[in-house]
Amino acid sequence: MPSFDHLTKEQLIALLQRREREASYGLVWERDEIEPDRHINDDFVALDLDRAHSCGDGPWRDLIIEGDNFDALRYLRMTHAGKVKCIYIDPPYNTGNRDFVYNDRFFDKTHRFRHSVWLEFMYRRLLLARDLLHPDGAIFVSIDDNELFPLGMLMNRVFGEKNFVANCIWQKRYSRENRETIGDAHEYLLVYAANAERFKDVRNKLPLDAKQLKVYKNPNKDPKGLWRSVSFSAQGYRPNQMYEIVSPTTGRKHVPPEGSCWKVIESEYQRLLLEGRMYFGKDGNAIPSRIQYLKDIEGVVPWTWWPHEEVGHTDEARKEIQDILETQTAFTTPKPVRLIERILRIATKPGDLILDFFAGSGTTAHAVQKLNAEEPDKAPRRFILVSNSEATEDEPDKNLCRDVCAERLRRVMTGYRNKKRDNVPGLGGSFAYLTTRLHPRHRLDTRLDHGQVWRALQMLHDHPLAGDAGNGLNWSCDGSHGLAYLGNLRGETMTRLKERLAGHEGETIVYSWAVERLTTLLPGVTIRPIPQTLAERFGKRKQPLRSAGA
Repeated sequence: MPSFDHLTKEQLIALLQRREREASYGLVWERDEIEPDRHINDDFVALDLDRAHSCGDGPWRDLIIEGDNFDALRYLRMTHAGKVKCIYIDPPYNTGNRDFVYNDRFFDKTHRFRHSVWLEFMYRRLLLARDLLHPDGAIFVSIDDNELFPLGMLMNRVFGEKNFVANCIWQKRYSRENRETIGDAHEYLLVYAANAERFKDVRNKLPLDAKQLKVYKNPNKDPKGLWRSVSFSAQGYRPNQMYEIVSPTTGRKHVPPEGSCWKVIESEYQRLLLEGRMYFGKDGNAIPSRIQYLKDIEGVVPWTWWPHEEVGHTDEARKEIQDILETQTAFTTPKPVRLIERILRIATKPGDLILDFFAGSGTTAHAVQKLNAEEPDKAPRRFILVSNSEATEDEPDKNLCRDVCAERLRRVMTGYRNKKRDNVPGLGGSFAYLTTRLHPRHRLDTRLDHGQVWRALQMLHDHPLAGDAGNGLNWSCDGSHGLAYLGNLRGETMTRLKERLAGHEGETIVYSWAVERLTTLLPGVTIRPIPQTLAERFGKRKQPLRSAGA
């Protein structure tokens, strides 16, 4: 701490006044006062493949990663920076009711720095998540009243206030809640984009639901199909949109309603009239409206109000868990599949990558597979889930990732018998089950095994993840892109590699532990060093240091 003993009273006042003027607007939390997160480390992260808990034989494009999400996110920053179109997370809400595990124990309401610990925990992970977003991507975060306002300010800080998109309100209950002063009936979804302007251009509209479709009719047997009339007036005053309209059948004259103008200028109105796109009611005397054909509707712009009829509620989510896993207690706070479906319909297209690093019971991947099953002829959306075991001092053997998340997805993909004992067909799909392993950065030469290297390279180059690697030649071809990893430079290995290269048309990148020697053996081939390439991509960039304030 600096000493101020040498300053006069006037100098101290001037110093404080200057600091007050320089104080920045934003969120501050007690970062130096809280217990450090034992998961924050600077080690290199590798992934091990667990075949026993994977689904399908591979190669896999969908992944479940068991481990602390701080480690998993640092790994994904190495392999997937800028590639994720949509991140959805349902983090602990920090209610104080045994929902937030920190350093293997629950935080309760009595902890002095409960909010600061939660903010620091989230801050570290959101910073990493930001680096994963595609330039067109967005992140959706579920939250309730306990941390809504701090989280909003935190996300302003991480993603930028200008990249705030919306605060959507999800009606989680359909029956009344009478225990509180004012009944709790909703939660929130904070939405931020990597670039809000770009996201507005690429986000999807939602398909019309049954209620919206019902208003389209065809009483006059119009050959263009179902239609509805929509208002032709707009609020405000624009001189070139303040003309008189005469009904072509009755001659009745119309001017814009008070405080309004017509939606288009007169020449545009005349074009619509000639095309038969104007409607004056059954008797021809009604105020003019425009005919909107169902075939021209691409969808509706999403609103911030998400009622339970459209996206489900908490009871529906619990019943989904019980139906699949035969118990409601496997996971206490699941989200309904329809809620995540809506997020994916807004923020993703076929072939896009979705990440959930608080995967819980696996609802996000369930929603991904449902959308993929709807569009079997299109490139499937892909998912990466990250979940910890959530083992605590009281439950050291608990493994939420393995026994709930992965098990749910396995049944959803391959089929299961529901609580009524009916067989539910699988949605299809497969996933690799991976676990994190930490290595000191200075020991990569001796600690990294061939499987860990090969998995990292396949993920880095967007190749599907094959099984375990051998110590010789490992080869993958995805489209026209060839990828090779050499575990040794024996004659047999080199012969096989040369055969692969001769039979491949397109770019090939070869990775090796002995680049200089391999360069002389394979002139003209792109060769990159291991472990240096992975170490450099993993990066030496540190998370912000702990300091007073934020």
